[in-house]
Amino acid sequence: MKYCAFLRGVNVKGTNMKMAEVCQVFKDAGMNDVASILASGNIVFSSDKKADELKKILEKAMSDHFSYEAYLFIKTQEEIESFWNGNPFGKDENLHSYTFVGNDGVEKVLMQEFENAAKADDEDAKIVNNIFYWQVPKGNTLDSTFGKILGKKSLKDQFTSRNINTFEKILKKF
Repeated sequence: MKYCAFLRGVNVKGTNMKMAEVCQVFKDAGMNDVASILASGNIVFSSDKKADELKKILEKAMSDHFSYEAYLFIKTQEEIESFWNGNPFGKDENLHSYTFVGNDGVEKVLMQEFENAAKADDEDAKIVNNIFYWQVPKGNTLDSTFGKILGKKSLKDQFTSRNINTFEKILKKF
């Protein structure tokens, strides 16, 4: 089966790694057809194992190799298609759209945080098919109230986010 692993916290705040080295860790852990998409920690691969088993194997391999606490979210090709196809926001040159990959139920936690946050004009969030989507004016991603909430340590093992365009690139790689 084909999968994509979304790594949390890669190449931010001092956790720097080369994607070629990450791919080698995946290969050494028994994954096949391994390739990276962008430098933000998106690794496509194939395996006969189930996603929950892969999560344990790959988090341990990444943690051991890079000496950090690795968090990965493993999704199937079908799930990736759902992320892409469910995007409720149209393309807009002035806005970024993000999709959140995470544990079951995290979309409700994120929506609660979003509803409690101060918002910029044109900032919006929606849940579609249990997937949380966020749209924010370009240049406001890290400065927005909600953007700052996303860095909370209490949430780091719950989700990671990607620009919606990343999902299109992943699907093309499949």
